[in-house]
Amino acid sequence: MTNETLTNLVSDMATGAIRVVDLSVPLDENTQVIGLPEEFEQSPGFKLERISQYDDKGPAWYWNKISCGEHTGTHFDAPGHWVTGKDYNDGYTDTIAPEKLIAAANVIDVSKESAEDADYVLTADKVKAWEAEHGAIEAGTWVLMRTDWSKRTGADFLNIDENGSHCPGPSPDCIEYLVKERDVLGFGVETVGTDAGQGFHFDPPLPAHTLMHGNNKLGLASLTNLDQLPPKGAVIVTPPLKIVNGSGSPLRVIALAP
Repeated sequence: MTNETLTNLVSDMATGAIRVVDLSVPLDENTQVIGLPEEFEQSPGFKLERISQYDDKGPAWYWNKISCGEHTGTHFDAPGHWVTGKDYNDGYTDTIAPEKLIAAANVIDVSKESAEDADYVLTADKVKAWEAEHGAIEAGTWVLMRTDWSKRTGADFLNIDENGSHCPGPSPDCIEYLVKERDVLGFGVETVGTDAGQGFHFDPPLPAHTLMHGNNKLGLASLTNLDQLPPKGAVIVTPPLKIVNGSGSPLRVIALAP
């Protein structure tokens, strides 16, 4: 790579030849977080408390205190988030190699299927059919599952009833294929977590967590604006906060798209 490559990149961004797309949801007290069964400790929501705002507590400056769980809003899942990935020394937010945080994205559109069936499951066969149309998924790239779920608001987003949450996600054979046959970097979704709402019934349960993180792969949840990305050709930038031994973090995901 030459200096010209980076210069052209910045120039193309400035002229709009390369679009910059924000894939993140706003982070405030209304941001919804995943709920766990009552017997488990719950992740807190986002909280903002003012320290000072050009007043007696700080006459010339404005700032706030913030608190939330690591997996709040648009967030990053490190391998160490799950028990299957806990032993990777490079699997925490402060130890993941920075070159993994900028990578190409494959966007698989299953928005129509998800609109028809809240429990829609992305299978390996569906991924292979997508590859037949758009080309093979390259090693070291992201797979993003477009469902348009981020367009839902209020209770429709978590979509919980007496049987738990109902939202789309990947099947075990889908994750197995992406990990073993395609060696992807990670898997991203528009829902509150990377697994289907009913994914705890799968074998293995919650495969996007169990298998992805068990193979030192990454996750992204609560993405938005995936409808603005092409099936191939976009690059996403995904640096989490560099929390020592962090299992994940809220982040602002940026896409560069043609």
